[in-house]
Amino acid sequence: MFTGIIESTGRVVSISENGSNLSFRIESPISKELKVDQSVSHNGVCLTVESTDGNAHVVTAIEETLRKTDLGSWTEGMDINLERCMLMNGRLDGHIVQGHVDTTATCTERRELNGSWEFTFQFPREFAHLVIEKGSIAVNGTSLTCFNVGKDSFTIAVIPYTYEHTNIHQVKKGTQVNIEFDILGKYVQRRLELGTS
Repeated sequence: MFTGIIESTGRVVSISENGSNLSFRIESPISKELKVDQSVSHNGVCLTVESTDGNAHVVTAIEETLRKTDLGSWTEGMDINLERCMLMNGRLDGHIVQGHVDTTATCTERRELNGSWEFTFQFPREFAHLVIEKGSIAVNGTSLTCFNVGKDSFTIAVIPYTYEHTNIHQVKKGTQVNIEFDILGKYVQRRLELGTS
């Protein structure tokens, strides 16, 4: 379980294929503090630490994860957002994020607004019921607020701190990102689908 408040960014230093899986070696400021079998959010995707070595750690994405996220398009040298799982003795500064990516979205517009930035994303229309005006959403694992919500699009506003301390500054028109919708909305939708029986 995560909060969507990015702790650090890391760099993909190598990628290897293992059957239908991809393993990633990540260098980051927090890698030396990680332990094998810990869950860490990588661009919003919950992955298990398989090994650590100094300032690097290794994680693997299986076929199901590769199909639902953008991990299959990762390249060596790219920066990713990292967050360790939340502690139960502190404040929840973002919103409840599971690290279970629902789909990907594509940036259709990026605007700089003299000190802040706005990004508009298009996502599969089948998820429209899970995006609400002023609702929470995780974009590459970052907890953000939606506005200008349409049937298959939404906009987020980014403050300078978030812009500088996450990989959102790398997002431009055409960039694909990982999206996780608010878990509370998903439970409500499931209840409505089941009806009263």
